[in-house]
Amino acid sequence: MSAQDLPSFVFSARSVIGLVRTGNEDSALLHSRLLAVADGMGGHAGGEVASSLAIKTLSHSLNYFENPDFASDSIEDLFLNSIYDIDAEIGRVAKEDDQLSGMGTTLSSLALYVIDGQNTVALLHIGDSRCYRLRKNSLKQLSKDHTILQELLDKGAITPAEALDHPQRSFLTQALMGEGVLTPFLTVFDVEPHDRFLLCSDGLSGVLDEKEIKDALQISDLDEVVTRLIDGAYAGGAPDNVTVIVADISQSQTSGEKKFLGAAQ
Repeated sequence: MSAQDLPSFVFSARSVIGLVRTGNEDSALLHSRLLAVADGMGGHAGGEVASSLAIKTLSHSLNYFENPDFASDSIEDLFLNSIYDIDAEIGRVAKEDDQLSGMGTTLSSLALYVIDGQNTVALLHIGDSRCYRLRKNSLKQLSKDHTILQELLDKGAITPAEALDHPQRSFLTQALMGEGVLTPFLTVFDVEPHDRFLLCSDGLSGVLDEKEIKDALQISDLDEVVTRLIDGAYAGGAPDNVTVIVADISQSQTSGEKKFLGAAQ
């Protein structure tokens, strides 16, 4: 299979500052075979630095997603291991600047490739940014939040209704902080015709419910979907920065140019 025969993401995306923020700590990577959202955290400029480092370090892995000679299991291993490269880079930069101590970031990334002639998507995830898939009339959250709140839900200690305004809803159990203690989440999905994917920071998912997200994703035009989602977050008060990537999959060859959004821009 040549590079021209590989499938491509067709996408629309935007990263905006929330209504109560002074800067954008979110970053995003846009490429025809690799998409990612990172939501940074940390005092001073730490969040902006961490999310930008995550996105730009991840972008170095594009060479094997663009190479049709890489075996699928090699791609998945390299994709998973990229998380440790990102973590190490964040740790290195934080050690060089005391003001960046304690910075960190989430990361949710989708890679597109082919296994035995089947279009395949791999999701690499750590933190509470999210990935959703709209398949026909069904919306599914593909990622699982690495939060204290999610652990409480899993244990049945609280109900979904109680989770809506729980005081610990934003406390992460995992993030990329340069500490080398990680259990990243990588899962692989077959792709069906007309599947649509959403990557977003919690500035969106923390404001809109699944019905509002689903209604927006059912709009045919990708740019209009992004506008509806961003407008919805602003209408809900936009307490955090909002980053949204909406993607379909095409068999037509598209530009291999990479682009950055938010703090990484």
